[in-house]
Amino acid sequence: MIRLFRHYVPASLVVLAISEFLIFFFAIYLGVEIRFIHQGGDTSFSVEPLFPKAVLFAGVMLGAMTSMGLYWRNSQIDMVGMLHQLFLGFAVGIIAMLILFYAFPAAFIGRGALAISLLIAFAGILTARIIYYYFADLDGLKRRLLVLGAGERASQLEQELNTGGMTPGFKIIGFIQTPGQPVQVDTSNVIPVHAPLVETVKQHQAQEIVIALDERREYFPVREILDCKMSGVQITDITNFLEQRTSKIRLDTMHPSTFIFADGYSHAVLASYGKRMLDISASLALLAVSWPVMLLTAMAISLESGGKGTILYRQERVGKDGESFDVLKFRSMRMDAEKNGKAQWAAKDDDRVTRVGRVIRKYRIDELPQLLNVLKGDMSFVGPRPERPLFVEQLSSKIPYYGLRHKVNPGITGWAQICYPYGSSDQDALEKLQYDLYYIKNYSLWFDFLILAQTVYAVLSGRGGR
Repeated sequence: MIRLFRHYVPASLVVLAISEFLIFFFAIYLGVEIRFIHQGGDTSFSVEPLFPKAVLFAGVMLGAMTSMGLYWRNSQIDMVGMLHQLFLGFAVGIIAMLILFYAFPAAFIGRGALAISLLIAFAGILTARIIYYYFADLDGLKRRLLVLGAGERASQLEQELNTGGMTPGFKIIGFIQTPGQPVQVDTSNVIPVHAPLVETVKQHQAQEIVIALDERREYFPVREILDCKMSGVQITDITNFLEQRTSKIRLDTMHPSTFIFADGYSHAVLASYGKRMLDISASLALLAVSWPVMLLTAMAISLESGGKGTILYRQERVGKDGESFDVLKFRSMRMDAEKNGKAQWAAKDDDRVTRVGRVIRKYRIDELPQLLNVLKGDMSFVGPRPERPLFVEQLSSKIPYYGLRHKVNPGITGWAQICYPYGSSDQDALEKLQYDLYYIKNYSLWFDFLILAQTVYAVLSGRGGR
């Protein structure tokens, strides 16, 4: 794993992104060369200098592919899904390039050269992806792990592995049961140990040991673990391992001291100036391009309700430091959706949602008025989703550390919304909190940009809307 701007990224994805940047970069040179080959390769009269144009093309196309989820760390190896995302990524990139050519004519390389470059780039990217997926699935190239422990904490790791929520690229050789510890993992994966730990590691050619002991005070083989570390084996605590591989913080592996001594958590609280500048610029830019959609949405809501009722809906939510504010949304439910005055989770196929509401909720158009909340300062563009006071009170009494999400401004989009579908239960709230805490712990402006880019695909695909 590589940590870029405080965010954990698989090394294989970094190599893939660099490779594909180079493919886009050289596709411009090759496309221009082929386009002007009948003129002896002389391109100085029209497209020189080519280097900045190739860098621009590669950067825009890579950004477009990122926004379509092609660099999501936990994306599954699915060729059909990859092709769908690849076509969408190229479509978004082409539109972005045409806009740039219109705004900056000097960046234009010609329609013929651009078309040839795009064909070359698509063939190159498709080839790179096939090679990447082939090698990513080879056991021989995966990192070999031994898990010290076979109890409750080890079962949490096994659970994440079985549900497909972990970044690929490693293989768990087995679990080692420790004295007095009951086995809570699949017994077929438990390795019998009849030699010192370092000999077991060498026998199974393990490259990393994950410490997943339920109770270290009763048993912690310091000398044996030290021998393994001095032999070149990486030692990782299960809390850190799960954070790196799942992009969330598993609360069931945490202790209060873990929060106190962990690196992070203060960055999102302190880095307010840069984040505020991003909030204002992103909100103004989105308002500038989305106002036609907002106008059509307002007209559709008014027509469906026969001119009765409100178009905008105000709802009390809990913001930073537990202070309440009114969030703005397009009304997507009937006026009597909560006629008994009791707050309710939005359920799947909720009959309170109107016909217009189903569309605008799926594609998150109903949340566009929250751009005004961002400009006012009640919300950020990126952050944990604000919840209603009643839900906050209930969840705080059930879920440990729930109040930590209120140490930063809530957001329109966030890491939890990208990684987890719409939540409508206490368990969903727990899962989303684990992603929110990861975001707060590893906050950086680059992380915000990454979330904003991936939100594009989440919106276009209707991912997470209800």
